[in-house]
Amino acid sequence: MKSAFRLVALSTLLATITATTAKCDGCAVLTERFPTKVFYPSSDVYEYENAEFWSNTELLDPACIFRPSSAKDVSDGIKILDATSEKFAIRGGGHMGIKGANNIDDGILMVMSNLTHMSVSADKKILSVGPGYRFGDVYPFLQQYGLTVGGARLGPVGVPGILLAGGINFYGNQFGFSADQVTRYEVVLANGEIVEATKRKNDDLFWALKGGSSNFGVVTRFDMNTIPSKKVWAGVYTVAQEHLPQFLEATANYSSAITDPLSHIVPAVIPAANGSDISYIGAVILFYDSDTLTYPRCFEAFTSLPNIGNTLDFKTIDEFTIETGTAVVPQINDVFVSGTVVGKTYDQLLQGIRIINDTFFDALPALYAVVPPAAISVIQLDWQPIGSLWMAASAANGVGGNALGLDPEKGVYLAYAEVVEWFDSEYDEAVEAWLISTTYAISNATQAAGLYDHFNYMGDAAGFQAVYPGYVSGRGSLRLTAVEFVYAALGQVVTRLKAKGVYDETLVTVVSKHGQSPIDPAKHAKIDGNLISAATGVDVLQATTDNIALIFLKVLEYLERD
Repeated sequence: MKSAFRLVALSTLLATITATTAKCDGCAVLTERFPTKVFYPSSDVYEYENAEFWSNTELLDPACIFRPSSAKDVSDGIKILDATSEKFAIRGGGHMGIKGANNIDDGILMVMSNLTHMSVSADKKILSVGPGYRFGDVYPFLQQYGLTVGGARLGPVGVPGILLAGGINFYGNQFGFSADQVTRYEVVLANGEIVEATKRKNDDLFWALKGGSSNFGVVTRFDMNTIPSKKVWAGVYTVAQEHLPQFLEATANYSSAITDPLSHIVPAVIPAANGSDISYIGAVILFYDSDTLTYPRCFEAFTSLPNIGNTLDFKTIDEFTIETGTAVVPQINDVFVSGTVVGKTYDQLLQGIRIINDTFFDALPALYAVVPPAAISVIQLDWQPIGSLWMAASAANGVGGNALGLDPEKGVYLAYAEVVEWFDSEYDEAVEAWLISTTYAISNATQAAGLYDHFNYMGDAAGFQAVYPGYVSGRGSLRLTAVEFVYAALGQVVTRLKAKGVYDETLVTVVSKHGQSPIDPAKHAKIDGNLISAATGVDVLQATTDNIALIFLKVLEYLERD
């Protein structure tokens, strides 16, 4: 029998769905069920857990902290949060620097710190790992077996964040995104049900978790393919300002013709202010998956330049990610901004690189006018090329790729990240305003050149950016949103409708709130206002979504199938 449901809106963050009629008593109910796992302000555990964030952006004030130690605990906790309609946030590794992404004011913070199972299968082909770990824990564990995984490129980055965001990694040209290398998820859905998702079981959920973030439930275990690795040849190669034009050309040279699957690069331009003078260096992370070959030909455009620093050598992944991890300054204020240009030729990619580089750094004096250089820890511009080898590896993962929707017909995706880190919170608004203005200037310029793409890599995105609309321009978002509807929304709505006894007679109403334009700041606005249900006795869900309205046609088609 066909049943209908009432849905008012979808949320792009499951943890922020709230009921307007609910009383916020989740902490008390959680404490009754988990007396040793709920912590309040002034307790040592609360203070410790509430400081376990990389970015000061996430230093908020939750009403209490819930620290589960099993999937069953998470399930019971989700059921309580659903029943009490309490606002909550979930923290894995705590590396995302967007305010509210993994902490919350006044609501409940659920931390994954004690979900720390880690093992390898008998045949050493699969790593099972809980969401409480960072990759700085994972790599030394695997090193004892001569193994690694395609995880984060910096040790302090958390396991769940990068695996759910997609995951740009050292091994992308061989195996695709980090998410493509996940073979099984254990997931707690919005109604508290614990399920497994593989390419043969709950395959739609399995696919959607590969880049769909935390919109579908709480992942309590990841199984990943391991990679044999004793040592790799890797390091950071740094050149002086006088060689920056050739450095940018080397970036375009590599990106336009990625033919060696063992390679990966992350070039960056980094300024330093000395009074009114600004100088620059170019520093590139070079990675080559070999324990015998040095200075491969694919890196020659970089390594032929005179250097002022060179750490290239054979090292383990653990050693290398400790080295790169020194770039992660703890307890810092920060904003990352993501963007993408696409191109099929060297000339197109070099044009995009120059536009981004020149626009970003030409705006730097305006930042220094409102933020003293001494208050800034880091400014840099990174590039991350994703070409045909990478996208082919993603497509070969057995489930039709991932939820990111990249289209190889467009050519090479050159994802870039604008990074600003600073010491004093009094400059937060000034830095963000500068980045918003600069980002729109870059987007307008790349759009005018015909190189702009909507894709914003979630792992580097800022809070003011729309992520999922970028996926709509690719090849998978209609499906992603349908899955999000079923797993993120219905899990909560159906439970409530059944409890009210109106499950079979409630009409579906789907309302989309349009996302932000990545180009025109005048269009960067959210439509606010209450969404009211006409049904009596049914809790009203109030939420927002950045998904474009047309994609909900797919949702309605999904509901009509049965």
